[in-house]
Amino acid sequence: MTERKVLIVYAHQEPKSLNGSLKTIAVEELSELYHPEQFNYGVEAWEACKNGSLSEDLIKEQRKVKEADLVIFQFPLYWFSMPAIMKGWMDRVLVQGFAHDFPQCYDSGLLKNKLALLSFTTGGGKEMYSDEGVSGDIRYLLWPMQHGIMHFCGFSVLAPQICFAPEYATEEERVQMLVSWGERLKTIWEEKPINCAVDGYFK
Repeated sequence: MTERKVLIVYAHQEPKSLNGSLKTIAVEELSELYHPEQFNYGVEAWEACKNGSLSEDLIKEQRKVKEADLVIFQFPLYWFSMPAIMKGWMDRVLVQGFAHDFPQCYDSGLLKNKLALLSFTTGGGKEMYSDEGVSGDIRYLLWPMQHGIMHFCGFSVLAPQICFAPEYATEEERVQMLVSWGERLKTIWEEKPINCAVDGYFK
């Protein structure tokens, strides 16, 4: 099998958190690419991309994305979304001209032939994120991220890895979350992407 590369975009303040452990397992299991960088928040992304004048840190991040076969986004769910630092990474790295350039979006996005996976923790239990739960079906929360960002840029999206309410789980349950993630990663290249098209996502 040819060598494959994975980029993990990690957003959590505490390295010893479950998110940190999930990221560590992904690094250990996949033994690939993880290099956190500082970001330049003042770049006018699209014009800079067109003119070849993006800041060097963003060029490095884009190079990592280009080289990756799979990009894993590891984060805690904040306010039904990703942390601001991760959204900032997306705003500045997945810019027009690099990740998309209308009409080159969705199935024609510039990052087609790459895989993306959202791996995250929640504050609430699994029952909260169901049709009957107070937070509603988790797929509605993931729609803007999986369809509106990943699919828009051309990524083929793998099913999310969700660790529900680790803060309230037992130590044994948290260990099982890590074991389950590690086991999944062993066969990650065999997985088929989920349907992110409008007509299939919510079925």
